[in-house]
Amino acid sequence: MKIFISGGCKNGKSSFAQDIAKKLAGNSKLYYFATMIPRDDEDRLRIKKHIQNRDGMGFETIEVGKDIASCLDKVDKEATFLLDSVTALLQNEMYSPDFENYIDPNAIERTKNSLLLFVKTVKNAVFVSDYIYSDALTFEASTEAYRAGLAKLDKMLARECDTVIEVCAGNVILHKGVLE
Repeated sequence: MKIFISGGCKNGKSSFAQDIAKKLAGNSKLYYFATMIPRDDEDRLRIKKHIQNRDGMGFETIEVGKDIASCLDKVDKEATFLLDSVTALLQNEMYSPDFENYIDPNAIERTKNSLLLFVKTVKNAVFVSDYIYSDALTFEASTEAYRAGLAKLDKMLARECDTVIEVCAGNVILHKGVLE
């Protein structure tokens, strides 16, 4: 089963996704694909909180900031995977910390293909993403490209996944499929 979870930042998506992944796994292997590459103290604090939240849940954490499909040959594909988050994954793919204003023009398509391969290869997966592209404001071109790219990835995942859920202010809204 494949589950896609989206919603606003800091609305409880990660904790909810952890619980869903744990139930989905049953007694099988459970992986947590952590995609955030910390860039400041706020990122490090967020990562620390996520690690504390999943302590004792049985996740094997794999840090994978780019090229999510590159890990497929190192894991049990019959396991359950929690990928948190698509938002950070695309950020890592698009923006290089070494080149301040550089945006990889192939990042969106490359990330889409990698995620699609991942979805089609593993037995169970839960994907977490931030719903950051519906804001009425217009931002600089690089931010707008990122938002459009994330929307494209999220639409693809919503199409490919069996279940699509939105978490809004702690409320769970089922848009597609079932929640067992």
